[in-house]
Amino acid sequence: MFYTNGNAFQLLNLQTFILTKRYKYMGVLSFLFSSSLGRKLIMAVTGISLIAFLLVHCLINATVFFNDGGKTFNEAAEFMAHNWFIRTTEILLFVGLLLHIIQGIYLVFDNRKKRSAKYSGKAGNANSTWYSRSMGLLGSIVLIFLVLHLKHFWVVSRFEIPHGLNDENLFAEMVAVFENPIAVIVYVIGCFGLTYHLMHGFGSAFQTFGINHKSYTPFINSVGMAFSFVIPLIFAAIPVVMHLGLIK
Repeated sequence: MFYTNGNAFQLLNLQTFILTKRYKYMGVLSFLFSSSLGRKLIMAVTGISLIAFLLVHCLINATVFFNDGGKTFNEAAEFMAHNWFIRTTEILLFVGLLLHIIQGIYLVFDNRKKRSAKYSGKAGNANSTWYSRSMGLLGSIVLIFLVLHLKHFWVVSRFEIPHGLNDENLFAEMVAVFENPIAVIVYVIGCFGLTYHLMHGFGSAFQTFGINHKSYTPFINSVGMAFSFVIPLIFAAIPVVMHLGLIK
């Protein structure tokens, strides 16, 4: 194929443009997955997304307190299971969760290594809270709890319960799971870990985004503290009251 000088120049410009965009794209990926700040940004974005999910999930689960035999809860669960937008978001949440876990593990070990090198022989953690220093442990507790929760309810609702008009009864599955006191204890411990994980993560996410000012940071911290206690408390109360037979 032959090109005029004009066409050859346009082709060269196009190739240069593509290569430039490619290097920029690779540079962004390298920044996000290789640098400490990039990893923290991924943690912040995925963390805020998961916090939003927790809020919605908690509101739906809290409908069991209507004590109507699970009617409202089952209707909400069925809507969430069959809505195309929710199902698409669910995939993105799983991707975000995996990124959150992977980057979190890296940051825990990286921070531990830096602290041991920088504060060797000094009380370098004197001004930090115990839960900020224990994000690895708390994250592990939440992860174990999450795996069990997915096994008990998500797998059952997606693959085991027949998907028919009046066939889905996730509330009955909840009743069956929480008849076991061991399951109740595990869920309560998981919610305990979630509380302290959120207490550190909520404020840290906003700080990573640069949202840190004396005029509104105290408000953000207060909202984060309230969220960190109220949401896990509701989650923990559900298995307890169901096990005691207060909700049927």
